[in-house]
Amino acid sequence: AGDNVKKPHCNVGTIGHVDHGKTTLTAAITKVLSEMYSNENKYVSYEAIDKAPDEIKRGITINAAHVKYVTE
Repeated sequence: AGDNVKKPHCNVGTIGHVDHGKTTLTAAITKVLSEMYSNENKYVSYEAIDKAPDEIKRGITINAAHVKYVTE
C-alpha cells in the first residue's frame, strides 16, 4: 500500500450503538477489498480489530481501532 502516496486520503469513521455491527462492517469491508485489490489490502478479521483482553472477554469494542484500506 506504500505506492499509493499520491492518492487522496479520506478518513472514514463508523459510529453506532453497542452491538450494531461496526466491527463486523469494518472486517467485511477489508475482506471485500482484500479480494478486489489483493496487492494493496489485507483482510483484518473481527478478532484482530477487537483484540484487547476486555474486548475479547466481553465481546464488545472498547477502544478505537485504526484500519487502513485502499480503493481506486
